[in-house]
Order: sequence, then structure tokens, then C-alpha cells
Amino acid sequence: KWIFHTIPTADELGNDTWGNDSWRYTGNTGVWGQMTIDEELGYVYLPVEMPTGDLYGGHRPGDNLFADSIVAIEIATGNRVWHFQTVHHDVWDFDLPSAPILVDITVDGRAIKAVAQPTKQGFLFVLDRTNGEPVWPIEERPVPQSDIPGEVTSATQPFPTKPPPFDRQGVSVDDLIDFPPELRSRAEELVTRYRMGPLFSPPSVATLDGTLGTLHLPGLTGGSNWPGGSFDPETGIFYQYSKTEVHSLGMVSNPQRSNMDYIMGRPRPPAGAARGRGGRGGRGGGGFGGTNIDGITIVKPPWGRITAIDLNRGEIAWQVAHGETPDNIRNHPLLQGVDVPRTGVANARIGTLVTKTLVIAGDGGLFTNDEGVRGSALRAYDKATGEEVGTVALPVPATGSPMTYMVDDTQYLVVAIAGGGFAGELWAFTAP
Repeated sequence: KWIFHTIPTADELGNDTWGNDSWRYTGNTGVWGQMTIDEELGYVYLPVEMPTGDLYGGHRPGDNLFADSIVAIEIATGNRVWHFQTVHHDVWDFDLPSAPILVDITVDGRAIKAVAQPTKQGFLFVLDRTNGEPVWPIEERPVPQSDIPGEVTSATQPFPTKPPPFDRQGVSVDDLIDFPPELRSRAEELVTRYRMGPLFSPPSVATLDGTLGTLHLPGLTGGSNWPGGSFDPETGIFYQYSKTEVHSLGMVSNPQRSNMDYIMGRPRPPAGAARGRGGRGGRGGGGFGGTNIDGITIVKPPWGRITAIDLNRGEIAWQVAHGETPDNIRNHPLLQGVDVPRTGVANARIGTLVTKTLVIAGDGGLFTNDEGVRGSALRAYDKATGEEVGTVALPVPATGSPMTYMVDDTQYLVVAIAGGGFAGELWAFTAP
């Protein structure tokens, strides 16, 4: 019936944001998350991904519309109604990972039909879904620039003024793990091999005699990822799970692997060079890089959290660490005698379910419970306060978002679980 080109062709709006005719050969820029439909308006909202390649864009100069954009399309015609680009010329793999969520909110006494888009970089973009205008100002702010040969990054990036970020952004010494003192000093030593900076610090060339790349937080998988968030239409509160995971963005030129000028990688050490403990890369991280110390990530916890965001006010209502502290942290020799708070886990890809009274989410990791049984858990929080009010044991971690439904006056709760040699299953519970 119709086609909408997420990479505009020669005579279409946005084609001029692809320099050197790069629209002709650039790939990706599709929609790998879920689309959302507003039946009343007759619009479909597309969360568009980034172009090829994830961390280098020297071959595609320009802002690259409609990459990293929320695009509203008229369902009947395929015509673009509006768009908003959340990242210009993406070289951070910050593409939109999940479904835009329709939210009807009241801001300063004005009723607004809005759409809320969680992002990997830890922002929640809130736009009027009828016209794409920001509900609160979104500022174009200067960001660090790339010095990789051939790369030209955007001078500015969009920063929502409200709501605040739901996860940490950028890496500085203040973000490094600070207990016990030995870990902190080793973390400070390790990061001397990397560049650090604020959000949107670009990837950098990795060299053996220089730095091994740029520390990247949130990491390549967020922040938020494909499970997205959930919204309570009665209270106007948006609930978002996110993870705090630092990655290293080091780039190398390797014509044997790719015809792109630079790809993600590490410089090759000389033949026979030691890779063990020690070296400026930090013990346990390997002499040639790594973002952990003997299995402990270099950034302080929590590494998983749930944030409640009041979309009528653009403010964070509460935030709690989500996910039990893993056994390898609780029992780590370097942390003996340390009162480690609940940390959550950084590798979880889970979402939230909101009910009349609760926010429910599965743990994304394994741990040993008080009865000595190793497994995972499904947790319920008071949606108004974030206080944990109940748990149900699971044999392995959850994945995705829980769901609920009614059959013959009985309410069911279903969660997907998998991992640790356990085949993927759906586990269903009944409400008491």
C-alpha cells in the first residue's frame, strides 16, 4: 500500500543529512523495536535504529535522518506527520530500543496526549504525540568531538531538561567503585588506560602505547533496552528498569576484517607479550585493557535499578536498586567484611509491569537465597513508594517484562525465564 523510507531517497525530506550520497549504500536504520499505534489519531510511531556502523560514521557524514528518530506516520497514507531525532550522527550505538509508550498527562494544568520514548542513553524523551513538540524544553548542547581520522561528529546533541536521566551518564573518577580503598585505587589505575568524559564522549582509536578507547556509560545495551518501560494512566507515573554497565569504545583499522576505515577492537600486542595480571590495564582487567577488577566492575553500584518518573511534573518520584547482589560479589575475597548494599546486575534485560498497587519485575541474575538455594526471583514493589513488598522464587533469571491477564475471575501473572542450562519457559502464577 505504501512505503516510508527511513533512509530518505534523492527527492525526500532528510536526504540532505546524508553527505557524499551515503544514503545510497548505508544499511540498517530500520525498526528493530516494537512500533506503537494511536488508533484515535491514526498514527503509527516508529522507533528507528541507527545506521551502519555502530561506532564509526566517517562514511556517512551528516545527521543521518531518520536514524535514531521517533517518526510519526499516518497509517492510511504512509506520510510523515512529524519526527524527532534523539541522537545526531550516532557513533555510540544509542539507537531506540523499545516501543514508544502513549501517555495522557496533565502538565501545568494542560492535558497533553504525549508519547514517551525510553533510550539507551538514560533519557526519557516526552513529546506531544499529535505534533512532536517537546512537553518540556529539549536543549541542543555542545558535546565532545571525535578525533578519529575521517569522523565528523555532530557539534551538539539533544538533552531533555525534564525528566532527569534515569541512569548515570558519562564516566568520571567520582563514578568509580569506592569500597574498599584498594578497589578504588586499582580502578583509578585502570582508567589511566582509557579516555573518560561526559555523555556523548566519542569512541577513540585504541593503541598499545596510548589509550585503549573511551569509557562509555550507559553502555552499548543501555540504560534501557528492548523491554522498555510501563505507564500508570491513573497516576501519570512511568516506571523504567535500567542497568549501569560501562563499556570501552576502542577503534582499530583492520582491512582484513572490514572495508570500513575503523571498527571496534583492541590493538594487537606483540607476539609473546604477557596478558596476565599487572600492567597499567589494571590487575584482573588484563594488561591490555578491561573494565573490571577481578570480576568487579569499575563503576560503583547499583548496577540495576527501577525508576518511577512522574510525567505530570517531569520529576523522579523514587528510585530503588533492583536485582539481588550476585554471589560473586557477596563472596568476593576483596569485599570480605564490607557491607555491600543491594547491587542489582548489569547484564539484565528485563522490564516492569504496573498494576493497581504494585510494580513487578523479575531479577535478571542468579544468587543464593537465605535457604541456600541458588536461583532468581520475581519482585513486587509498592508502586507509590518503591518499597519491596514481596518476592517469588524463580529457578533461573527472568527476561523481558511480566504480563498479567484474567480468566474466569482469576488473575494470572506470567514471566519468561531462561538461562544457566535451563530451557526457556513461561511461568504462570495466580494472584492470592
